[in-house]
Amino acid sequence: MKRKKNIGLCAVAAATLLMGGKAAAHDMTIRKDNTVVSYNVPTDFKSNRPPVDQRLFKSKAVESEIVRIKKMIKNPKLAWMFENCFPNTLDTTVRYRKTNGKDDTVVYTGDIHAMWLRDSGAQVWPYVQLANSDPELKAMLAGVIRRQFKCIIIDPYANAFLDPHDPNPDHQWMSDMTDMKLELHERKWEIDSLCYPIRLAYHYWKTTGDASIFDEEWLQAIELVLQTFHEQQRKNGNGPYKFQRKTERQLDTMNNDGWGNPVNPVGLIASAFRPSDDATTFQFLVPSNFFAVSSLRKAAEILATVNKKPELAEKCKNLAQEVETALKKYAIFNHPKYGQIYAFEVDGFGNQYFMDDANVPSLLAMPYLGDMDANDPIYQNTRNYVWSKDNPYFFKGTAGEGIGGPHIGYDMIWPMSIMMKAFTSRDEKEIQTCIKMLMDTDAGTGFMHESFNKDNPEKFTRAWFAWQNTLFGELILKQVNEGRIDMLNAIK
Repeated sequence: MKRKKNIGLCAVAAATLLMGGKAAAHDMTIRKDNTVVSYNVPTDFKSNRPPVDQRLFKSKAVESEIVRIKKMIKNPKLAWMFENCFPNTLDTTVRYRKTNGKDDTVVYTGDIHAMWLRDSGAQVWPYVQLANSDPELKAMLAGVIRRQFKCIIIDPYANAFLDPHDPNPDHQWMSDMTDMKLELHERKWEIDSLCYPIRLAYHYWKTTGDASIFDEEWLQAIELVLQTFHEQQRKNGNGPYKFQRKTERQLDTMNNDGWGNPVNPVGLIASAFRPSDDATTFQFLVPSNFFAVSSLRKAAEILATVNKKPELAEKCKNLAQEVETALKKYAIFNHPKYGQIYAFEVDGFGNQYFMDDANVPSLLAMPYLGDMDANDPIYQNTRNYVWSKDNPYFFKGTAGEGIGGPHIGYDMIWPMSIMMKAFTSRDEKEIQTCIKMLMDTDAGTGFMHESFNKDNPEKFTRAWFAWQNTLFGELILKQVNEGRIDMLNAIK
């Protein structure tokens, strides 16, 4: 659950940290509902990054890339936002060290001092393309991958882990009724928690050629991934995982004594929670099952090519095929307005839940993750559906439009959804509109936020959310590298 207690206080501290302690650049105040208001928007566009000596990790390649991109972007606010956002993960969340002579990197999510497998894998993703020109960056990335494997070995059912070197670990969820361990921050079972590490490791390997990360810990981790996925197919009962929390939030706990709603074992993998850390309604979460298919196939290639483990590779391929076959049978619905679309969640009994959530994996984001061709006609129909008022969590107001989710609630749009629309778009004008909307809803901070109100971007949650910041940088970098400079420079 990423909505912190005392979120307002976190936001003030975070804003000050992100700006290197110079809160005067734009003053922050807190509403009674714990959302943040920004005012006195800067006009000089001086960097809001922490001072150099306060940055947690420095990369020559990233700094060179910032200089290169800023020279090409004529819009001063866009250049400023790119400079603030793209290095935010490195500046404020990375803890790199050596453990037993090997690279080891903990990546906090931002205002929460814990490492989510999902967030950390996404936060460092856009830096991989620069790894070959920066040995220190490459070592840091290898450390993230190794730390993720260690986390999976600690508990493949957990979503968020503590830094073993943190003198004041956040154990606020130790009272959860599940098999908690001291190394865990939270233990919400989410399929994507096991997929993001594979996605990152595969990308790192393909980019750098470095296969040294695929050692015994990798083999131990992938065995646990397979075991967990098989357990959560629920073919032999409910499996070992259950979860309950004493809370007023319905989506922070599981019904039926912690087992969740029943599923029919049809080959899909049950996910107790969504990437938002909210409980699923029907536990076969469709976008996460698609993510599992592509991740298992990546793992199979690694196992066959690097580790020379054909039998283990075959197990990954077979499971991927089984899940993909079940998705084709149970996840598609013939919508009266949009034609064939993908449901968000199903249960194998014939029940299907239609919505989309901004958190990734989502239905909208499947091509971004490489789980599906953006030209797939069912995906295109689904895309039209989720970006419409027929999706109960699509919101449109005077400030912008996009997808939110029950994690924050009504009328709150997640910039991540706007970014995913741009990442998966084939229309340059649509991409431009998305980027302009992101620029117009930063509340003058120069950073992305978790969510903003559809009619008032100054009402937002989480001033320091490193994934969304780095993702914005990734989006702008992609446009430059794909030759859309004129499109960016046409933004007013």
